[in-house]
Amino acid sequence: MGAPRYTVYKEQDFAAAHFLREYHGACEQLHGHNYRVRVYATCDELDAEGMVLDFTALKQAIQEVIGRFDHRLLNEIPPFDELNPTLELLARHICDAVAARLDDERVQITECHLWETDRNCVIYRR
Repeated sequence: MGAPRYTVYKEQDFAAAHFLREYHGACEQLHGHNYRVRVYATCDELDAEGMVLDFTALKQAIQEVIGRFDHRLLNEIPPFDELNPTLELLARHICDAVAARLDDERVQITECHLWETDRNCVIYRR
């Protein structure tokens, strides 16, 4: 048996509008979503308090990343002023940006689930 692995996640929501460039269909038109994001943090060893990560710290890091998108047009906000604001690229951006704030020698941000509707979700794994 391998070493134990612990994973926690935090979910948060934000609303944003976007349109898809180079897309031929309804989503090339300006439209909005109520996004739900779930970010996972993983470690092998718990901290001195017996936690992977304080949920408050995870929530704050997620909020720092998604707060600049909330109630905005994604196409106007870097990097989506140049990148197509697809669900896939948005999930990668959120996951990597949260990781840049929280990853250390013990804890890593390992994945992000991002929903644009109850039936449309992408999973990005680092």
